[in-house]
Amino acid sequence: MDLPSNQGSCVVCGSKLVKNGRHPSGTQRWRCRSCGSSSIRRRPDVTRREQLHRFLTWLMGKASQAELAGSRSARSFRRDTAWCWALEPRLPVTGEVHDVILVDGIWIETWCLLIALTTNNTVVGWQWAARESTAAWGALFETIPAPMVVVTDGGSGIRSALALHWPTTTIQRCIFHLQLNVTRELTRNPRLRAGKDLRQIALTLSNVHTVDDAITWRLTLEAWWKTYGHMLRERTLYDNGHFGYTHKPLRRAWAILHRVTENEHAFTFVRHDAPRTTSRLEGLNSQIRHLLRHHRGMPIQHQRRAVEWFLLLHEVPIDHAHRYAHAPTPQPPHEDPAVDLENPTPALYDTALDPTEGLWLRTGWAGHA
Repeated sequence: MDLPSNQGSCVVCGSKLVKNGRHPSGTQRWRCRSCGSSSIRRRPDVTRREQLHRFLTWLMGKASQAELAGSRSARSFRRDTAWCWALEPRLPVTGEVHDVILVDGIWIETWCLLIALTTNNTVVGWQWAARESTAAWGALFETIPAPMVVVTDGGSGIRSALALHWPTTTIQRCIFHLQLNVTRELTRNPRLRAGKDLRQIALTLSNVHTVDDAITWRLTLEAWWKTYGHMLRERTLYDNGHFGYTHKPLRRAWAILHRVTENEHAFTFVRHDAPRTTSRLEGLNSQIRHLLRHHRGMPIQHQRRAVEWFLLLHEVPIDHAHRYAHAPTPQPPHEDPAVDLENPTPALYDTALDPTEGLWLRTGWAGHA
């Protein structure tokens, strides 16, 4: 946020001002020795900084607008701080390379917020997106130097984005989300013995702490395949005349565990000093939900801005927040197409619809009433 400097010269003649007592309100009064004019030097930058401070105190705290307004009303508080919603908070760019980064997404109404966090609970970036995709994750990874290890829940599009932007980074899949994905396919109480055993193998991932434990777990998974692998190839004739796999949920659950072990993404934490879950990020997401629940009823634009301020103030003191607040870039005005005043007739070729025969959206089946 660009702030004006303090001008210490007379607005009439431009001479230097000297102190001349105080105003009844307590404000310092200044006087020009040349022309004798008296004035009070106003600091709109200080006023705006104080308004932003009170705005963030209300946004991040539990005090009401009336309490922060003092002798004024809550409506005056909203009027004085309305401009703060337009400010865009941005994290300072440090260029620091972190060994481990955790990434995850949280849904806020129809928007998906992608967050990157270090093992020291330092927020290093965020990105808004319509959904988790390669482009969305890539926009986040472009702003952060590639770490040694990234911990992820394996969301949609993240693997291709990592291969494109962080090709040298090792992946650690979140163990909790792996178990959750397997349970989603098999349910908590599988009907088949094969499903019960496979879910138990997935739950024992939490007991892996060393290289020997990882080898033992891998051998257990291979033993399951030798015992029940034939079930994954069984097919059934459906009522529509097509064949399909008989045990689809079991097949999908096996594929989840088999794929992550083949890619060596399950036990990266054993070789590197890295967490094996994204629990730290889940704790941050919980605080975001609590913030939005405290300010429930805000429009989605204000919810997004509140979350951005929360992430920034997670790393920056509130007294320094004005240094990282940026005014929005003004959009160029929309220019209407020029009208030919000499021949003001409808355009012969245009993008609008017309009632004549041509190409436009149609309904129904051609040739049928």
